[in-house]
Amino acid sequence: MLHYPLAFFATLGLLVTIHEFGHYLVARFSGVGVVRFSVGFGRPLVTWRDRRGTDFTLAVFPLGGYVRMYDEREADSAAERPEGSLSYMELHPAWRVAIALGGPMANFLMAIVVYWALAVAGSLNATPVIAGGEVDSPAALAGITSPVQLTAVDGKPVRAWQDIGLALTDRLGETGDIEVGVTELLTGVQKTVRLPIEAWHEGVGEPDVLASLGLTPTALSLVGDLVADAPADRAGLQRGDFVVSVDGRPVTYWRDWVAEIQAAPDRRITLELYRSGTLRQLTVTPEARLADDGSEVGVIGVYPSQALVEYGPLDAVPVAIQETWEKSVLILSIVKKMITGQVSVKNLSGPISIAQVAGDSARYSWRSFVGILAFLSVSLGVFNLLPVPILDGGHVVFNTAELVMGKPVPERIQVFGVQVGLFLVGTLMVFATYNDLLRLF
Repeated sequence: MLHYPLAFFATLGLLVTIHEFGHYLVARFSGVGVVRFSVGFGRPLVTWRDRRGTDFTLAVFPLGGYVRMYDEREADSAAERPEGSLSYMELHPAWRVAIALGGPMANFLMAIVVYWALAVAGSLNATPVIAGGEVDSPAALAGITSPVQLTAVDGKPVRAWQDIGLALTDRLGETGDIEVGVTELLTGVQKTVRLPIEAWHEGVGEPDVLASLGLTPTALSLVGDLVADAPADRAGLQRGDFVVSVDGRPVTYWRDWVAEIQAAPDRRITLELYRSGTLRQLTVTPEARLADDGSEVGVIGVYPSQALVEYGPLDAVPVAIQETWEKSVLILSIVKKMITGQVSVKNLSGPISIAQVAGDSARYSWRSFVGILAFLSVSLGVFNLLPVPILDGGHVVFNTAELVMGKPVPERIQVFGVQVGLFLVGTLMVFATYNDLLRLF
């Protein structure tokens, strides 16, 4: 269980540090005096002061951070003004806007770097296939009644179940049709089906977007990579072949096919399979191998169907930027739908859920963990850009207004805005934590 808090603090600490460093870097360029750079709140655990007079602090509560700049409006700031620096209010409003944007931009840049690294490193994803739509489900009623591979959602190509889940999440609360592109494994026919939705999952907490449409992920007897010169390779099997029977016994699922192969060591068997819409027959003799329990089982050297997604260093740049942009748009869409009631606020997640997701992803694989890290970085950047006082977006609004009007927004309005902002953010955090506890217990 220790990996959950470790993953949580590592994730949050890195995201906060990157965010605050974005603010700090722009502030340094502006010439304003930076009094303190803190990761965490409360009593400082470690403090180091640089030659410019900035205190770098690691505090006891690592649930956030801040960059404190010299501001003569603060009662104790006179004794803290770094030598040769400007006051925050002496800065041109454009510089103040740039400082506010620095944190979110750093989060977006971090996400781009992570998505770029993932694109270059490449990843294996299970081919998104289903045996057919669940009975009476939207998929079945739309004509998906036989095994298919999902290839697109709303016109956008998909390579993995994660892509499909995100594309469907973007349609929560809506009414209309979801267009799903499929390739029939028996006929090779490519087509697009329309799945009708009406106020889809409106007000529902944690909806199962796949199951509700009848698109249940399934491991089918679909051939993936083959081991060179193994029995399957010598018999002429090819990637993408869909095996439907072994010695006349029907198979559809990967586990059933594996069981048939394992039960036939050193015995010739006949496979029926579909390749590009054509039914074929092949014979293969599984090699005998010793299992862990000492029994003899057959193997033919075939892997489940997976897609290797990888890009060159240059090709990965636009891919990473597009990934970050699409995640940002998705998050904004969900926020908008929560405000309008199309998506239930029960889907809000707090620190406990973040710890669980971070811990589970870290246990699964490093790719999964850094992928979650990038998504959370995008989420933090988008959240801070919301035009709510006390958030970076609120600072952008106030300083842009000053830039347009030629004078600061009246202090009483700013104070009232901060109070409203504190109430909104505080309520949001309480509600998110409440949701976490409901999920936990």
